[in-house]
Amino acid sequence: MSAAAMARAADAAYEAIRTLNHETLARSVAAPEAYDVLGNLQQVGFALDQLTRQLGAGLVRSLTTHDVYDDKGDPAKSVALAVDSLLLAGQHARRVGECLTNAQAVIAGQGNTGVKEARS
Repeated sequence: MSAAAMARAADAAYEAIRTLNHETLARSVAAPEAYDVLGNLQQVGFALDQLTRQLGAGLVRSLTTHDVYDDKGDPAKSVALAVDSLLLAGQHARRVGECLTNAQAVIAGQGNTGVKEARS
C-alpha cells in the first residue's frame, strides 16, 4: 500500500466515524441497533492499538532504511518520543475497545416491540 493509500484509508476511517456522529446526533438508538454498532466499533479500538504499535515500529525502522533528518534536532529522539505517544494512544484505544465490549454486553438482552405511538 502506498503512503497516499494509507492516508486515504485513515481519512475514510475518520469519515466513517464522522458519519456515525451525525447519524446519532438527535435520534434514539434502540439497543439492538446499538449492539451491532458497538460490535463493530469495539474492533476499531483493538485495531487502533495494533496500528499505533505498528506505526511506531515503522518509524523506528525508517531510521535505518531512510536518510532521515529532523529540523528540530536528532531524528532518533523525535522518533522515540513519537513511539512513546503512539504506545500510550494504543493503550487508550485498547481500553476504548474494552469499554465498548462491555457496553455491548450489558445491552445484549434488550429488545423492543417497536416505536412508541405518540400520545395526544
